[in-house]
Amino acid sequence: MRKLLLAIAIATASITTPAFADQAPVHTALLSRLAVGGYDPVAYFTDGRAVRGSTEHRLTHQGYEYRFASAEHLAVFRANPSRYLPQYGGYCAWAVANGYTAAGNPNNWRIVDGRLYLNYNDEIQSRWERDIPGFIRSANSNWPSVLSR
Repeated sequence: MRKLLLAIAIATASITTPAFADQAPVHTALLSRLAVGGYDPVAYFTDGRAVRGSTEHRLTHQGYEYRFASAEHLAVFRANPSRYLPQYGGYCAWAVANGYTAAGNPNNWRIVDGRLYLNYNDEIQSRWERDIPGFIRSANSNWPSVLSR
């Protein structure tokens, strides 16, 4: 029982802290291959808001599952996935700019120059918005090497 509790504590701690060393190139929940938290990446561009995807409209792209609100969004993504994928694999753009990884929250997002960026929460997004171009430059120079830090 003690070993089980220790394993649960370690797993829980890893969920709530920034991700380190040899991270996957796409952010997902623990033991999951579901990208963007199950939200439709196309909807950010077409609907201007975060929309949950459906298991009815899904596809696997580079080993990760993406879900869409409609068959139309799935088809649009399939035709040009790189246009709709969140930058930095869906990790928090501010964290990547600062040299580490943290979960990107599908409800904290912004499209800049035709690219989708996610942030950890409202506070972090507010920090990121103070110098978006500078943080993007920093994140671009840190990505993808930040995955192995």
